[in-house]
Amino acid sequence: MRFALILLALLSGSASAPSLETRARQLLADIVAGNYEAAAKDFNAQMMAGLPPAKLKEVFERQIAPHVGAFQSAGDAEVSNGTVTLPVKFEKAAANFVVVFDEAGKVAGLWIRPPAEPTPAETRFADYKTKTSLRLPFDGEWFVFWGGRTYEQNYHVITVDQRFAYDFVVNRNGWTHSGDAKKLASYYAWDAPIRAPAAGVVTESVDGFADNIPGNTDPFAPAGNHIVIDHGNGEYSLLAHFRKGSVVPKTGDRVKQGDVVGHCGNSGNTSEPHLHYHLQNGPKFGGAEGLPAQFVNYMANGKKVKRGEPVRGERIMSSAGERADHAQRRR
Repeated sequence: MRFALILLALLSGSASAPSLETRARQLLADIVAGNYEAAAKDFNAQMMAGLPPAKLKEVFERQIAPHVGAFQSAGDAEVSNGTVTLPVKFEKAAANFVVVFDEAGKVAGLWIRPPAEPTPAETRFADYKTKTSLRLPFDGEWFVFWGGRTYEQNYHVITVDQRFAYDFVVNRNGWTHSGDAKKLASYYAWDAPIRAPAAGVVTESVDGFADNIPGNTDPFAPAGNHIVIDHGNGEYSLLAHFRKGSVVPKTGDRVKQGDVVGHCGNSGNTSEPHLHYHLQNGPKFGGAEGLPAQFVNYMANGKKVKRGEPVRGERIMSSAGERADHAQRRR
């Protein structure tokens, strides 16, 4: 059974503040009781943008509760290095309720997942080396919002098809937008050209989904407007959340590396404009297993990377993108 991942942030602790275990238990109590405003009242700006109370309600009530049933009890907590794990019994299933606190005492991550959910290190693709020479699928500097092989780095790791996925945004001075957060044009990533990471044939091309107002999501069309590219060696690139009407190639079209295949949008299960990318071993979204995606010849936090996997918190750009970014900044 697949459980959704929830991410949120709470107030930092102090000498007189409740223990991490107490805070985790209260957070669980608020969520299962439907007190989403209480659970979200201390979210930081970044997490509030990604998981406002309405979305927290939607994720729990539509994606989690139907699978697990009513809450029954929570067992003894395990607390280690800022992570609190509570074994939880629901009506239909057992799960772990995991809360990760960062160094400032903020909640950096929260999961409801099966106790034995495998991690990327435990999958058969843990040591997989990408065959395709992949360039980053954009120009200019972008920020890795989700990426890596741990739960703390990447909420995608709990899903089979997206286990090694990335979410990329454009972040300037700690913000992904300027101005009205409800306007798509306020987001730096909005309408940015997205490029094919490698040559191949498009096996799936979807357009026509409306772009969400930031803060709203469409969980019934998770990828929104998207394409899948067959690179010819058992590897397929999935690029998702394109702006409505911007997807260029149709199913069966051949694309070259670097071709513009669409523009960054906010369609599908996304709360703000960003690019979702992952590599998989099949031609259809949701019908394959995720593969590690190692990109070549890019910059990460100002350092050259010949081949690597971007991780959460890095600022990255391709070699071609570095030139384009410099030209854009000169204008």
